[in-house]
Amino acid sequence: MPDALLLVDGQWRIYYANAAAERLLTADGSAQTLVGYLLWEAARTFQGEGVVEDFCKRTAAGGLPGGFDVKRPTDGRWYHLRLGPVPDGTAVHICDITESKAREAEAARAHQAAVEQAERIKDLTISLSGALTVQDVVSAVAQHVLPPFKASGLTIGLLEEARLNRVRIVGAIGYPESFTKMVETELVSAASPVSDVLNSGVPLFIDTAQEHIRRYPHVAHRIDASGKKSWAFLPLIASGRSIGACSISFTDQRRLDEAEQTLLTALSALIAQALERARLHDAEHLRARELQRGLLPRALPTVPALTAAARYIPAGDAADVGGDWYDVLPLSSGRVALVIGDVMGHGLCEAAAMGRLRTAVHTLADLELSPDDLLAHLNDLVAELGEDFYATCLYAVYDPTDASCTCAAAGHPPPALVDPQGTVRLLDLEPNSPLGVCDPPFGTTRLHVPDGSLLVLYTDGLAQTATRTIDQGMALLTRTLAEALNKPDTDGDTAQADHDQTRHVVHPAPDTPLERLCDALTANLLPTLSNTADDAALLIARLHSLDAADMASWTLPEEPRAAGQARALIREQLARWDLDALTMTTELIVSELVTNAVRYARGPIRLRLLRSDVLVCEVADGSLTTPHVRRATDTDEGGRGLQLVNALTHRWGARYETSEKYVWTEQQLPQAMPM
Repeated sequence: MPDALLLVDGQWRIYYANAAAERLLTADGSAQTLVGYLLWEAARTFQGEGVVEDFCKRTAAGGLPGGFDVKRPTDGRWYHLRLGPVPDGTAVHICDITESKAREAEAARAHQAAVEQAERIKDLTISLSGALTVQDVVSAVAQHVLPPFKASGLTIGLLEEARLNRVRIVGAIGYPESFTKMVETELVSAASPVSDVLNSGVPLFIDTAQEHIRRYPHVAHRIDASGKKSWAFLPLIASGRSIGACSISFTDQRRLDEAEQTLLTALSALIAQALERARLHDAEHLRARELQRGLLPRALPTVPALTAAARYIPAGDAADVGGDWYDVLPLSSGRVALVIGDVMGHGLCEAAAMGRLRTAVHTLADLELSPDDLLAHLNDLVAELGEDFYATCLYAVYDPTDASCTCAAAGHPPPALVDPQGTVRLLDLEPNSPLGVCDPPFGTTRLHVPDGSLLVLYTDGLAQTATRTIDQGMALLTRTLAEALNKPDTDGDTAQADHDQTRHVVHPAPDTPLERLCDALTANLLPTLSNTADDAALLIARLHSLDAADMASWTLPEEPRAAGQARALIREQLARWDLDALTMTTELIVSELVTNAVRYARGPIRLRLLRSDVLVCEVADGSLTTPHVRRATDTDEGGRGLQLVNALTHRWGARYETSEKYVWTEQQLPQAMPM
């Protein structure tokens, strides 16, 4: 027998040993009898006497036969010991199983490798499934592919949609900047590893730098610039077409075995599918952003009554457009409207609703409606859009002639006000429901706003987040605004400041740039822009009142001589302002307006001149009738007054208050005429 065989009696003493057993169990391997020895004394080389003795006794107690595997320290080989009953005792069979153990270990390693490969594919699949953008895919590949293969470099290039013969690098990790600039774009027709895998659709594995230079000598300069020694170039194929190529590289020379090459090829298919989805998402995201920019004002108007700055922050990585918007609308007589709103939800329907509301506000503002009337009309418009639509809005009108601000809100957060003394507070506006679910009338608030004050309008997306309530966000906004202007006043009542989170006293810096304030508020309230769940809008205005020296007003009698008095007052005032060049046209305009007020309206009649970037002439009367421009025939003796006003002015119109009508005109100031 090639295997060792021993026979032992009931006392475990050996009474027979074949030649193989004698050679295996003797100390020096020479022929020596084992007869008479206890079994575990003879097999002491198998990890000592105790192991064999314990096994024999346990097996006998449990009933024969039985066996176990043991590694022999003296030669490092594995043996199987098996005990079986015979008529005169027990037979002990010892066979060498080293090769069998090696095969089992190899199978175990292969199984473990398969398990690890499946885990890698699963982890990468999970990571890629959550990757929205192309950069998300690049990051997922770098995290889940490079470490297991001990790779140090990654580049991903995609075919440009407009130019399918050119590959553009969309992600590079583990390379110096000089190299990434060198391979930023590449022609598919050029001889290179990327071009070859794109044209063939077959992976390419290059084990050494010498092989790379031999294959592609004209790009040999890239080898030193990359700092790599081995490469795996993988085609990215999605929906049966090549969309790009992926390169995985190694700092040390590396030869990938067949299993590793197969795994990388399989992973490249997952990467390609994820990149195709991400590229579509990025394109949709870009179109959404372009649509959003088109719906918002390209630039805020420049008006004497205020200077303004604004920000729009889209919602994280979402491709849908949002419904937040803002605007600054010049009105008559130097007044300015500030408006900000939020259509609830995200998507094209919400964006279209936002566009309709913004257009409606422009139209209604041109009609010189009061804030509460304007919101009432908007409420009707939103209600017509359907039950699924509702919006919030804040509309404020600032009048620089008396430094007043009239506000009305529909479910919108209150604005913050910073006065020249440095008090930052949230305005206490009348609560109203959002547009679409509110029953008018809307409450309004009128307040005096000193020259140089700041008015801060915002949407709830700026104040409220997943971890912060709207009240906490508004308190944070006031604190951030105070800190951005200057440090809080620690000499005041700090205990009260702790309790009243909506008021903060600062030493204001009146020349603080509004753009810097916008940046400070968005950075502090939305520190991680990519994780915001809602879009946000911010509008900050620094208000400038009109100097008393630039205003003049008079009350006129309700009789025909009022027109002559008005002309005299106009001549005197324009001479005082050094605007004699406008005297003749202004006299004609005022004469027509005052004559109409005397003839067709009722008193009291008031005349006002305002000098800012234009000359405003305003006539107020007690009638609410609307002036109309009539088409006078050649034989008509009258009806040409408003035609004359229309021809002489830059623009004109009428606005109405509770018991008065104001007909106003604007004339451009002479360019060389100083104010």
